[in-house]
Amino acid sequence: MDTIKPFFTATATATGGRNGHTEASDGSVRADLSVPKAMGGPGRPNTTTPEHLFAAGYASCFGGALDFVAKQHKKDATKARVTANVSIGPRDGGGFGLAVKLRVEDASLAQADLTALAKEAHEKICPYSHATRGNVDVQIEVQGA
Repeated sequence: MDTIKPFFTATATATGGRNGHTEASDGSVRADLSVPKAMGGPGRPNTTTPEHLFAAGYASCFGGALDFVAKQHKKDATKARVTANVSIGPRDGGGFGLAVKLRVEDASLAQADLTALAKEAHEKICPYSHATRGNVDVQIEVQGA
């Protein structure tokens, strides 16, 4: 396992599990949680799930990694749109697991260029990609010009 020298640490606390509340220590994120009806829960309106929060984090982090890599290659990926679909379901080995589909779209970059940038961002830069590698099925779909 690689060690890091932290630049920043985010802290959040959840109470009540999947039917509770979560909040960042600095107040920047506050969310009421509810188990979706598809998972047998109440699916209360105006609530979210840990999977929504993970998807938002992964999409924005991957977008930042993509932009970082693009700048290194003298390309502009600031118009890229990254969508993360995070699924949860039972694992063959018991318990639950996640699967992720990332969709990277940028009509201002050639398909081959965007594909190469997304691959490098995924393999070398994005900490979410590093954290999930070997444990979560992450698929990437790229749509460039």
